[in-house]
Amino acid sequence: MCASLLVLVTGTLRAQKDPGPRGGPPGAGGGYPTLNPTEMAFFSQTAMRFLEVDSVAGTIPGESGGGLGPGFNGNACAQCHAEPAVGGSSPGLTSPQNPVPNPQVALAALDQVGPSQQVVPSFITPNGPVREARFIRNSNGTPDGGVHNLYTIAGRSDAVGCGLAQPNFAQQLAANNVIFRIPTPLFGLGLVEMTPDNTLRANLVSTFGQKSRLGIGGAFNTSGNDGTITRFGWKAQNKSLLIFAGEAYNVEQGVSNELFSNERNAVSGCVFNTSPEDYTSIISDCDNVSTTGSASCMSSDVVNFANFIMLSAPPAPAASNSSTTNGSNLFNSIGCALCHSPNLTTGLSRFTGMSNVTYHPYSDFALHHMGSVLADGITQGAAGPDQFRTAPLWGVGQRLFFLHDGRTSDLLQAIQAHSDCNGRGGRGQSFGSRQSCSSEANAVINNFNGLSQSQQQDILNFLRSL
Repeated sequence: MCASLLVLVTGTLRAQKDPGPRGGPPGAGGGYPTLNPTEMAFFSQTAMRFLEVDSVAGTIPGESGGGLGPGFNGNACAQCHAEPAVGGSSPGLTSPQNPVPNPQVALAALDQVGPSQQVVPSFITPNGPVREARFIRNSNGTPDGGVHNLYTIAGRSDAVGCGLAQPNFAQQLAANNVIFRIPTPLFGLGLVEMTPDNTLRANLVSTFGQKSRLGIGGAFNTSGNDGTITRFGWKAQNKSLLIFAGEAYNVEQGVSNELFSNERNAVSGCVFNTSPEDYTSIISDCDNVSTTGSASCMSSDVVNFANFIMLSAPPAPAASNSSTTNGSNLFNSIGCALCHSPNLTTGLSRFTGMSNVTYHPYSDFALHHMGSVLADGITQGAAGPDQFRTAPLWGVGQRLFFLHDGRTSDLLQAIQAHSDCNGRGGRGQSFGSRQSCSSEANAVINNFNGLSQSQQQDILNFLRSL
């Protein structure tokens, strides 16, 4: 009987299929459609800064930005946020829009003098996602949780004398001490920043009874200073788009800036610039740009990055059909929408047409316990080892990699990984009891598994239409 049941379960899983990333033109990447001409011109200027490629001193042709390193995971924002257009998530070879190998592989040899001193870590592969690596514990057993950069500037033509070694990733992997994060898409996040805390809190409690019956809770990560809701990043650890951009510039590219002004990995022989490396221009050098462009020209990179994200349009869904409409209804009825909220509304905005806008992120931006299958063992603010912000699903139809660590490109596998009770989620690292059944999504995944094969396929089709 057990063998027969296993065959039945396996057959059910194989019967449904993720349609894969949606083809056609990118459904995102432009400015918010109601911006006035001045605002749209400013957005275009900020987009150019988002494309900037950094070197150590900004003197290498094609790499005119300065401040790279001493440790780094990438040399441009648009390198990691690229699919299906600039501002998205990790690029990859399966993209219908722009199939490219993982750009982090080529970074190991870029601008190296002689044989490369940098080794491509085993978890960075041509057909895999862009990743950052975090260590769970320090060598003395205390919590770490911080990003350990893939590469250093040692061996580069513009960093003569730097001898900073890469982290020993092989050793840390063997100790089960490494977790990964992939880039989060940035489209439409200005609407999220403009959403009042009270709106998010009211949304979370509006379906309290339904959530309780399914074992769903939810709480917000908050600022330790003013108590307001933090909402950006995999664990909602960042308060604002400006902080999000400043932290990423410092952590991912090693560029010190006005928000994160201290150089990371500042060992002797590897510091070549004054700090902060990214700053506001005191004297204008904007003679060759319009008056509108001067705001971008004189502002720091991180201010430009934050405004690029702020003014970007949300992803546009595909046209609906009978399957996706049915999938949407089922998505709501089995309980997915209790966390992946379809609708939220902004407050007042200084930008044209962005006030009191109802938008469709498919997220409540709250933290939820996801159980042992997805737990990463890291605490950020109020977010514990198995807690994550509900990942927004808008744009998921053109995304290549799923879950916080990019462990799968298959939506069905990503859905099953939300449960730590049904035995089908696939197992990453486990940081808790497998018997605890502690994921808040367990009952919803049981509902999903109780659907017919065609109904499950309709949900997959619906998700790929977003």
